[in-house]
Amino acid sequence: MLLPGPLARGPASGLCWGMIRILAFLIALVIALPVLGSPPAHAASRSEVEALYAKWRENDLWPQARANGVSRGSFDKAMKGVGLNWDLPDLAPPGFPKLKQRKQSQAEFRSPGAYFSEKRLQGLAATGRSLASRHASVLKRIEGKWGVPAGIIIAIWGRESGFGGAKIPHSIFDVLATKAFMSTRKDLFRKELLAALEIVERGIAPGQMKSSWAGAMGQPQFLPSSYLAYAVDFDGDGRADIWNSVPDTLASIANYLSKKGWQRGRDWGFEAVIPQGVTCALEGPDRARKIADWTKMGIIRVSGRPFPENERAQAGMVLVPAGIYGPEFIVTPNFYVIKEYNNSDLYALFIGNLADRISWGTGDFVTGWKDIGVMLRSDIARLQKELEGQGYDVGGADGLPGYKTRRSIGEWQEKRGETPTCFPTARMVK
Repeated sequence: MLLPGPLARGPASGLCWGMIRILAFLIALVIALPVLGSPPAHAASRSEVEALYAKWRENDLWPQARANGVSRGSFDKAMKGVGLNWDLPDLAPPGFPKLKQRKQSQAEFRSPGAYFSEKRLQGLAATGRSLASRHASVLKRIEGKWGVPAGIIIAIWGRESGFGGAKIPHSIFDVLATKAFMSTRKDLFRKELLAALEIVERGIAPGQMKSSWAGAMGQPQFLPSSYLAYAVDFDGDGRADIWNSVPDTLASIANYLSKKGWQRGRDWGFEAVIPQGVTCALEGPDRARKIADWTKMGIIRVSGRPFPENERAQAGMVLVPAGIYGPEFIVTPNFYVIKEYNNSDLYALFIGNLADRISWGTGDFVTGWKDIGVMLRSDIARLQKELEGQGYDVGGADGLPGYKTRRSIGEWQEKRGETPTCFPTARMVK
């Protein structure tokens, strides 16, 4: 670096070379500061981000798609007119200030019973029974091939897309391109965008690939990678069409569950009664026992009905989604297969209950959901952290009490000599 003025004349200036080196370093550091990671003086404009997106699409996305076997023609057809959708949530545009994360304390948590709207369940069940009758022949063939009961398939179809009637407005490529380029989970959506391009290469028209804002497509709400792995052609037209074909939709749901481990001939679970003296902290798929062994401990089905004979020698698990403050269940491994569709105890219970209503005409919970007060998710997360600090495995301090949190609460209560309830309440949090 050339130095101006007296610094260029050497020792005659009265400054030693050591000082010259120090000053030169300081000048260079000041000049380099913006390059070394200081924030830009102003946020990038949308037009600048759009220009970066265009370069990314051509220089980054296209080479990866080509390496995955996507032709230039398919790529251009899928990405024609696809820009950035600035209205989607969870975006992190380059050069813009980071989006403020929603404070966990803003989310309230109430009884799980709020998830089970009786009016909604009755409406879905009535429509589901009608559609199960209309498509009985197809469903019989599907159950024969994959072993998944019609009621479960119809229940998922109804829950995911209102039996195909829900509006699914977004272009999958608008959603995935935006999120792959500038969302908070770019790697996930990049993978799904590349999978969507492979679907076009297989012959599906980009215009029919409608999705939710999260990138879930069609009537079964498959992500593109799930489509590639599980979607099937069951109407014989040579394409797996989960947007317009009911047989393809129903068969794809069954194939998904089958490949996730659905056990043919088994139920999903049964509402039960856990007697006093048997702790609710026995919950969890890792604490399975033969259903016959649960009955020896005094656990019975509601109303005293016996468990089916074919189930008694097989594994069952305790499920207490609201601890002692709501219905209790013995579930089978198939319950956890349903959770593969949506990793939520309440979702799987909703599907199982709705399936029973569709198949048998009844499925009302015999035990009611009790009021546990209103809590903030941040309060439950703090409780979870306290339990973690005492050595309990709560499954993560996310403010949502899953089975590991529920049984940890029960074990903590037992250790204190209290009756286990296996669920946080507003009183417990205080």
